[in-house]
Amino acid sequence: MSRDYWLQSYASSVSAADALLSPEKGVLCDHYMCADNRGVSSRLTQKHVGKQAAIKLFSEGDFDRTEFTFANGIFCDVKERLCREGRYFDADGKRSGAISKSYTRLLFCR
Repeated sequence: MSRDYWLQSYASSVSAADALLSPEKGVLCDHYMCADNRGVSSRLTQKHVGKQAAIKLFSEGDFDRTEFTFANGIFCDVKERLCREGRYFDADGKRSGAISKSYTRLLFCR
């Protein structure tokens, strides 16, 4: 097997593993949590990721469920109704991550 073939296979598996799933309309999930257009959801996390994941996530204490970052780095903000490729800010205090049109549409467009 050539090195290039191996690298392409590896890149494909990494990107597939990092992709968010949309198990139902208006819901996005990674391996740890699920969210809808209102934010991180205990009910949806339990339904699609599992009871143990929901218990672990929500036993960590209170947190803002309306701004969240998935395991693959996609950041979503319910108030802005946008998902971005990162949660960081520019020097001017505005979000710097490029808007992810595909994840924004999956989460916020009905």
